[in-house]
Amino acid sequence: MAIGLFDQLTGRGAEISYVFENMEVHVPSSTAANAEHALWRVNGTMRIRTSGGTMPPRA
Repeated sequence: MAIGLFDQLTGRGAEISYVFENMEVHVPSSTAANAEHALWRVNGTMRIRTSGGTMPPRA
């Protein structure tokens, strides 16, 4: 869903914000059925901005 939305907004100076509160993700170490998992805890905001040209220089 996010990829389709991003494709529609690309070049339009849009921003997508995702806010995570106590989100837990179990990340597997491999694709094996018995793979060990690391626990990632996420709190905060992720922003994705689109632009139509080159990226502005970083400060």
